[in-house]
Amino acid sequence: MYMDIVILSHLQRGPVHGYELKRRVSATTAYALHNNTLYPALRRFEEAGAVTKSAEQQEGKPPRHVYELTDVGRELLHDMLADLPAEQAGDEHEFLTRLGQFEHLTPEERRRVLGARADALRAQARHMAELAGRTAASPRNHRWGGLVVAELAARIERELAWIDSLDALAGSDEPQ
Repeated sequence: MYMDIVILSHLQRGPVHGYELKRRVSATTAYALHNNTLYPALRRFEEAGAVTKSAEQQEGKPPRHVYELTDVGRELLHDMLADLPAEQAGDEHEFLTRLGQFEHLTPEERRRVLGARADALRAQARHMAELAGRTAASPRNHRWGGLVVAELAARIERELAWIDSLDALAGSDEPQ
């Protein structure tokens, strides 16, 4: 789903043809967006009324299609940004895609996204604690596995602390 958000957010900047959209997404995400991802998404958006497609004539070449975000598309993008379902909250890409566009959300919407991510991280932390306990209680020496579990647990704790600091900023400015 985060790739849908990325595509719509690039369309929010103005009309663009498919190749240029692919180039922009790749330049900002380091993700090589393939035609078999981009064009089915654009078709879905067009069918939903979120995007319009028009043909731009080119001299000596077939027309190229230019895509533009509609008001329905802007609303869809906003709704996708403001919602981080529990089943997606544990996915770093899903969270960071939304976080990077917090300027489009109200303070309450930002805090809901941050809360969903924090809940997912706390669940991951509980899982890491269980793994650490099993590793320590194991008759085998799981030194390397224990190091991995400890590092993952530390990363989760660092991100939870970061989310606390983000929560303090979440209400500091209004959406644009």
